[in-house]
Amino acid sequence: MAAEASALLIVVVVAFPLYRMVLSAFEPAGEIESSEPRRWTLAPSLDSFRRVFGQQEFGRYFLNSLVVAGCVVIASGLVAFLAATAVTRFRFRLRTTLLIMFLVARTVPVEALTIPLFLLMRDAGQLNTLGSLVLPRIVFSPPFAIWMLRGFVKAVPEALEEAAYIDGASRARFLWQIFFPLVLPGLVATGVFSFISAWNDFLFAKSFIISDTSQSTLPMALLVFCKPDDPDWGGVMAASTVMTIPVLVFFVLVQRRLVSGLGGAVKD
Repeated sequence: MAAEASALLIVVVVAFPLYRMVLSAFEPAGEIESSEPRRWTLAPSLDSFRRVFGQQEFGRYFLNSLVVAGCVVIASGLVAFLAATAVTRFRFRLRTTLLIMFLVARTVPVEALTIPLFLLMRDAGQLNTLGSLVLPRIVFSPPFAIWMLRGFVKAVPEALEEAAYIDGASRARFLWQIFFPLVLPGLVATGVFSFISAWNDFLFAKSFIISDTSQSTLPMALLVFCKPDDPDWGGVMAASTVMTIPVLVFFVLVQRRLVSGLGGAVKD
């Protein structure tokens, strides 16, 4: 009973900010600015959503975010899969050192690397392009994914690999037709984290997209409503609600594989 009560409490704590966000998105301007916040609204309004979708570049921002998040998930997942396979299946010098370096890479704050990355993107001519948002995330996402995927790679018995070779399968065929599907739940689990990180990225979008607003992503769209003198909180909450929908859809699509991936579905 205590476990159920604790789980319910956690759900309430996590869901309450989302509820307030959606509620504020539908509240009329008078209720949002009221000094007495309400738990619900009796006069829901779509004015905030009209202002959001009325922004000329909002659709482009949405598409840019999808492109960036999709490229990061696919590229970082491919790199993590190959790297996790290499450091788990093969024996070579400095393998342990390499794994520790992957772990240490996760401890470095992204904020501390923003200026060096800015200089690198400038020298590479990638400023004001979606590439400046994709490339850093492809670098930051694999270390965590590699550590998580090692367990899935180890769980695939080596006898299965030997049997495939005896049956005439090449290394490449075994890797993609047999090995990859078995490790896929782990890739889905790590892909969720990569997707959320890329989708919600504001720091790189603000730092690397300087003048060409057509290359901006959805987090930058929130700045349109955050005016210093007169912030449009309804617009901010409506835009945030729209930003949350693709994440929820992504979770629903990969829910089964995500659960098995976090629980370690691959067994000997």
